Amino acid sequence: MIQADRETPGSADQVYSEMLTLLGEPVGNQRWVAARQHQAWHPPTDVYETDDCVVVKVEIAGMEDKDFGISLDGKRLTISGIRRDPAPKLGYQQMEILYGSFEAHVHLTRAIEEDKIEATYQNGFLYVYLPKVKPRTVPVTSTEDFS
Repeated sequence: MIQADRETPGSADQVYSEMLTLLGEPVGNQRWVAARQHQAWHPPTDVYETDDCVVVKVEIAGMEDKDFGISLDGKRLTISGIRRDPAPKLGYQQMEILYGSFEAHVHLTRAIEEDKIEATYQNGFLYVYLPKVKPRTVPVTSTEDFS
């Protein structure tokens, strides 16, 4: 005898489905539901140097400028934000694109001109430009005392 794959009233699956519905989460007809991220996830991040600056490049499509937070605390750069799922879904058959809160942390090994940091967002990539502190030359003066 083949048993129908149905939820019985009061079953754990039914309670879970109702809870997801109340929270506005997608519920599919399948018995599995894609797990949502409850912790901050980490987008792919590259850090490289040019002659003048350290560049942090974060792959994070589907965002707007206002969705990012960038802070520098000592030598630790933090890039954070929230990527929201733009449209309601009935359910997922496959879910690989991460949504929700994210963070990227970068430990800087060079001195940075903090007041000249810039960031741009284009084509799904956030670029943070951190200008390097230029080496300061110290003039040497002679103090000869011919008394």
